[in-house]
Amino acid sequence: MTPNALCTRQEIHDLVWDFYDRIRMDDVLGPIFSERIKDWDTHLGVMEEFWSSLLLKTDGFNGNPMAKHLSLSHIQASHFEQWLRLFKETCLERENKAMAELALEYAQRIARSFWFGYQFQHNPTKVASELQLP
Repeated sequence: MTPNALCTRQEIHDLVWDFYDRIRMDDVLGPIFSERIKDWDTHLGVMEEFWSSLLLKTDGFNGNPMAKHLSLSHIQASHFEQWLRLFKETCLERENKAMAELALEYAQRIARSFWFGYQFQHNPTKVASELQLP
């Protein structure tokens, strides 16, 4: 880890893989993710790059996660809330509390942003509802 770095790439790797282990075992989210993700190793590598871009300010991530989520059908606030609960549980297990705190803050912002975007895309005339953050 460089002297001013928040975390290491290994810590991000562990966060991502531990989190998605929870996702895959979850009764509600597991089937949603497994239906769409066929190559978990590749997906988790992309997620590592995504989180590295946020936590370490790297430039290896190339993608449009909002578009991927907008294309889903029948997503509800409870799905995003469960995603956040699992992410928070994973963060609470991290030894690096500074990284965990910032990662959770980003996750909450991302979930809210995706949920508002999803609502606007799928029902633009309805007033958007807020997520219940854990």
